[in-house]
Amino acid sequence: MSHEIPYIAAINEAIQLEMERDEDVLYFGQNIATTEDDPFLKAFGSDRVRVTPISETAEIGMAVGAALAGLRPVVELYMAEFMLVAMNQVVNEAPRFRYMSGGRVKVPLVLKAGYGFTAGWAGQHTGSIYSMFTGVPGLKVVLPSTAADAKGLMATAIRDDNPVCYFHHYLLTLEHGDVPDGEYLVPFGQAAVRREGGDVTIVATGFMVGKALAAAEALASEGISAEVIDPRTLVPLDLDTILTSVEKTGRLVLVDQATRYGSASAAIAADVAEHGFSSLKAPIKQVTALDATIPYSEPMEAFLLPDEAKISAAVHQVLGGSPVATA
Repeated sequence: MSHEIPYIAAINEAIQLEMERDEDVLYFGQNIATTEDDPFLKAFGSDRVRVTPISETAEIGMAVGAALAGLRPVVELYMAEFMLVAMNQVVNEAPRFRYMSGGRVKVPLVLKAGYGFTAGWAGQHTGSIYSMFTGVPGLKVVLPSTAADAKGLMATAIRDDNPVCYFHHYLLTLEHGDVPDGEYLVPFGQAAVRREGGDVTIVATGFMVGKALAAAEALASEGISAEVIDPRTLVPLDLDTILTSVEKTGRLVLVDQATRYGSASAAIAADVAEHGFSSLKAPIKQVTALDATIPYSEPMEAFLLPDEAKISAAVHQVLGGSPVATA
């Protein structure tokens, strides 16, 4: 059975169910439990749900310590850019201790942060900076694109014994979707084939999955069959599913809201070039944001970011159509 709820409600549902299941799960952040009416505070009490100082260094540092002590903290960070203030804790502490202790300690920690708030917010809080964390050994990186995955991946993240960066796209916040009832887990490292096709593979992340599906629908009216793959997690990455699709279609378009050299698509392109080159009938095409800070102007913002038209143009290019600049 399932029920329809917004993406953000699916995340909260996962946290609530995991807190009910496991008393070691904590939830805290700068805007958590600020009043007695906070639903999490009322349900679980101030020992497990707490407001923190306005200091990312402090709250993430406390979470690392709590995780080392055997608890399972979820830190509400709101904006991914706030993690930049505490990069020592995120990059140099949380992911290192399990390796440095030879596996004797665990660091079960979830850093929950929104990204990609491209809705007139201009230069700050609009970035897609998840790839800054994919190259850090010991960190897992999650990008849910649907309400169901938002719930299932959060539950899996909380149960993982390693630190997880859980990035949720702000423009998906109120998007509704069917979510399985009760306990629901989505395994890490297992991509979802959102649409099957035989002419071209489109791999898209986060909010771009919807754009890719819309482009695939439009391309279908032209007789072009596009397969759309959502990796769901960047670390671990399900490269096998992508390579299998590319072996079938022979063509690959990668769609990522990040800038070209700060994107997950660049790493995926490198992997496919190394491990699936013989399957390719055309060069890999990346559709990413232009290399510029997100502008305040709505037309300029739209010019900067990937969209359905740019994805379709890239598909036409790899299929041998006339070249069109896409990013």
